[in-house]
Amino acid sequence: MRVDTQADQTTLGRAAAEHIVELGSTAIAARDRFTLALSGGSTPWPMLRALATLDLDWSKVHVFQVDERAVPADDDARNWKHIQAHLLEPAGVPASNRHPLPVLDRRDTSAATYAETLAAVTGPDRVLDLAQLGLGDDGHTASLVPDDPVLDVTDRDVAWTTNLYQGTHRMTLTYPTLSRARSLLWLVAGEGKREMVDRLLQQDHSIPAGRLPQERAVLFADRAARPPQA
Repeated sequence: MRVDTQADQTTLGRAAAEHIVELGSTAIAARDRFTLALSGGSTPWPMLRALATLDLDWSKVHVFQVDERAVPADDDARNWKHIQAHLLEPAGVPASNRHPLPVLDRRDTSAATYAETLAAVTGPDRVLDLAQLGLGDDGHTASLVPDDPVLDVTDRDVAWTTNLYQGTHRMTLTYPTLSRARSLLWLVAGEGKREMVDRLLQQDHSIPAGRLPQERAVLFADRAARPPQA
């Protein structure tokens, strides 16, 4: 995995945004569309704001979610609310290209419906161009969280967590979906992530994040999470 270390979260977000635009432009030239799945949390916000200002044909960009909490649409914990505010609205992404996870319908059929939407846009191979991922203090990524049966799902592209995690159930893209992506972008910031960054780079399969392939991945980290001497 290539590692790109930046001074702080502002430069981190800009560097990651520029990488996304590079991949997006290549995908649009090759396939006339760019399929991008975004994670939540506050770390991506500077990246999303920077991305909205960059030159990309947003009419050909389809934005999906990597995961989402089962909370109301106006709840500040809802990832989609912030994706819309920081990227989709400022960039003018067409409504038809916005694909939020249907988390208010907590049934297996809602996950299957999202998988069908994903397939309809990406084609029969069901390959996303890029999945942007975060890294939790416990080594989770997406909503592939420790000790949850969702870690063992191999026959579905989208699934619900079985257990409550930090107070909510979650819908997530599964390992097969993320592993098929043409590119993965890890975005990590903060001193509290140092241990898990090291374990990720060591491909430590005892943490959920360590089970994803690294040959098509780039890790963008600030110096707090990945000191220069590391």
